[in-house]
Amino acid sequence: MRVLRVVASVIAACVAAIGMAHAQDVSTLKKDMPGQWELSTTERSKTCVVTLKADPAGQGFKLELEPACKTALPFTKDIVAWSVRGLDIVRLQDATGEAVIDFTEVEAGIFEGLRQGEGVYILQDLAAARSMAKSMDQMIGDWSMVRGNGQPVCGLTLTNTEAGPDNFQVFLKPKCDAAIAQFNPTQWRLERGQIILMSKSGDAWQFEADDNAQWRRVPDTADPLIMLRQ
Repeated sequence: MRVLRVVASVIAACVAAIGMAHAQDVSTLKKDMPGQWELSTTERSKTCVVTLKADPAGQGFKLELEPACKTALPFTKDIVAWSVRGLDIVRLQDATGEAVIDFTEVEAGIFEGLRQGEGVYILQDLAAARSMAKSMDQMIGDWSMVRGNGQPVCGLTLTNTEAGPDNFQVFLKPKCDAAIAQFNPTQWRLERGQIILMSKSGDAWQFEADDNAQWRRVPDTADPLIMLRQ
């Protein structure tokens, strides 16, 4: 019997700890979310500024959408409030409290939400989003791909010409390394701090910035491929 009492005590403690963590998560989100956020497609081809407030509104909290939202993202016309659901869901909801779109945090200050039939949308701190936009502008132009020993293997140009939802055109210059020419990227985007190059067949190469302001293909290899701004 003593063993059972100990086990019951441990289970009760675990349940209490989970309940406390749940309460802390919800409380933290409710405290951290008020402010200005950018709601956008994954690569910001369509954006909308949302101001989340701490004031109660029906079944959630008040928010304001900038006038351009309904044109840029038509589904926002149904959003009248926001709330926190479950452990970590930030909900933008309609007048009945039903979800127009639910977001979960994927990185600090960056939330992702999916609308069936439409795709993924991003909710992130407005200042951070505008900083990313500035970073993207800096990506446009001529680049060189080199190996780890510094040997140039290809030249390419990243453009701001749209090439489908949230992607932009990229052009290879003549005389590229055979492997790169075979990959033959035609589109690119900046996503979560990575440059993504994509081929017509749907293959993708990811590049991350390193401490030397170079962009290295990931995962890294013994013979790395590096992108350098020209």
